[in-house]
Amino acid sequence: MAQKIILASSSPFRRTLLENAGLTFSVQAANIDERAAEAPLLAGDVGPQDIALVLAEAKAGVVSDTDPDALIIGADQTLSLGDELLHKPADMDAARKHLLKLSGRTHQLNSAVVLVQNGRTLWRHVDSADLTMRDLNPGFIGRYLSAVGDKALLSVGAYQLEGRGIQLFDTIKGDYFTIIGLPILPLLDELRRLEAIDG
Repeated sequence: MAQKIILASSSPFRRTLLENAGLTFSVQAANIDERAAEAPLLAGDVGPQDIALVLAEAKAGVVSDTDPDALIIGADQTLSLGDELLHKPADMDAARKHLLKLSGRTHQLNSAVVLVQNGRTLWRHVDSADLTMRDLNPGFIGRYLSAVGDKALLSVGAYQLEGRGIQLFDTIKGDYFTIIGLPILPLLDELRRLEAIDG
């Protein structure tokens, strides 16, 4: 019998990556308060990569409690700008402020992925990418947000590189899938090693 795989994420981008890779899986978003889980980590001076890992494990653990035998994929992404962490914008005004803050500067996207089964973490991985935005004037930001609409609220940086968001950048250094929010090549390698997918 094939291994049951569950993606513990509501992200349409992660779902599409796994579907495009040919995986058979179900989706069960984890119901956790990410900001509450993150607060003690920030107070304890935990870095953005480790925060992404802890949140990915927390999501996978919650879903594993409901279906212990399944192999749960947990994922999370943080955006760090120097010592500051940015979160998904709550509305278009917050998205505008995000982009003004990121304009002309380099930020990091830190993407973590974990595999959990029976409440036990079997594997964890985190990767980072460096993204440098162009100097954006407020008028361009307004036109960009008007063009992309609510899609700006779906990602932590208020952009999607696979769409119009690519126009915001000068340089990008890092794995494309890490930027999208799921380091899929190491994940697929581990799933093959675990014989959860055909190798």
